[in-house]
Amino acid sequence: MDSGRDPERAPAECTGEAAAPVPVVAGPPPVVLVRGAGGSLPPGCAVDTSGHLLAGGCDVPALAAQYGTPLYIFNEDVLRANCRAYRHAFAAYEPGGVVAYAGKACLTVAIAAVLADEGLYLDVVSAGELQTALAAAFPATRMVFHGNNKGEREIALALQSGIGRIVIDNFHELELVDRAARAHGMRQPVLLRVAPGIEAHTHDYIRTGSQDSKFGFDLQTGQALEAARRCAAAPGLDWVGLHAHIGSQILETAPLLALAELLLDLAVAIRGATDLRLQELNLGGGAGIRYREEQTLRPEDVVSAIITAVRDGCRARDLPLPRLAVEPGRSIIGQAGIAVYTVGSQKRVPGLLPWIAVDGGMGDNIRPALYQAEYTVAVANRMRDPAEETVHVVGRYCESGDFLARATRLPRLRPGDLLAFFSAGAYQYPMSSNYNRVPRPCLLLVSGGSADVMVERETYADLLARDRLPPRLGGRPPA
Repeated sequence: MDSGRDPERAPAECTGEAAAPVPVVAGPPPVVLVRGAGGSLPPGCAVDTSGHLLAGGCDVPALAAQYGTPLYIFNEDVLRANCRAYRHAFAAYEPGGVVAYAGKACLTVAIAAVLADEGLYLDVVSAGELQTALAAAFPATRMVFHGNNKGEREIALALQSGIGRIVIDNFHELELVDRAARAHGMRQPVLLRVAPGIEAHTHDYIRTGSQDSKFGFDLQTGQALEAARRCAAAPGLDWVGLHAHIGSQILETAPLLALAELLLDLAVAIRGATDLRLQELNLGGGAGIRYREEQTLRPEDVVSAIITAVRDGCRARDLPLPRLAVEPGRSIIGQAGIAVYTVGSQKRVPGLLPWIAVDGGMGDNIRPALYQAEYTVAVANRMRDPAEETVHVVGRYCESGDFLARATRLPRLRPGDLLAFFSAGAYQYPMSSNYNRVPRPCLLLVSGGSADVMVERETYADLLARDRLPPRLGGRPPA
């Protein structure tokens, strides 16, 4: 297998031409078996009788041979099932519940189309995410626009698109949105983002609800209440509720329940200080998923706990029940994705763990280097082989911190073997880069034994397309 596939010679399927369906492997029912770190397969995966990993009914080694590696494979059926699990969990809540997918987790035109088809709302944080959703005909009225430093052009685009909600993050933005809405002759529905001072038990880089955070109006010093007062006096703003997000990869409901209590207290204070009444309560997202051995929360567990807390809290404070919203991203898309790499060189020094290099790394997955993320790893072309040694899996990038997995138990690897990293759907491709001028990978969407390209592999021509050579440097830009 070609582990260093030239992007200029990418298969036809990655350059815009129609991709032939990859057939379901024939023969006996798949055997669910995995060797390597973690010990089990994610939803939508199986192992066939030849020891090949299957995803969405597709043979993963066959996909790697056809489309090249690094390769990201997304299971449409898992994505849809997770959307429905959240929606169904709100069925018993009479004022209604909104599930707004956090687009920052991973958003493409194809993913946006699936989300729209499943009836979800969408949380966007930039004009780029907004435009991606619009390209998929996602209704702007079902979008929520976040961000701590929205630009005037982004705000104007959101208003022109008919955005459903804008989440106001700070006093500067409150003035910008008010002014822009008045210029458009409208009152824009908004929520206020609150920094509640709650510490989620997660990594510092993905903890967003503390007082010392760049996000939201501080609750403890009265900034959030003052923001509500200014909203009440702003003719361009239609205040409908409160929002907070306390972090990502949350594995317990206690922080979310504490968040609900604080926001309901704030709603009471706002009612006493203004004529505003809480209509919507958005408790953000952050539910964690299984990367290795974590005990995770099911969508129904998260939603049920929130509904109970809000019902009890509103009853105790004599508040009418608000419309509830959550913004899951990772827990919808994370386990739907698999990253596949080809093993290349190895460095073996007596007395040290072997270094196994693959053809991707921090350019397509910065998470291990950024906040020490861990994964379940398997050998996609030899799933039945027993684990024989502990190794470091590293990338091809010129950084000593370019790890994908540390001290991971795997079969003894050979050049050309395929490593599959499970739960790779969230915060990997969206955070990818062209570091070392390496093209970004191809993204596939699989379902029922068929695979379709949803993002083409970048070519070297793509890398050079926006480079310019000033005339004084003596040449023309590369063709």
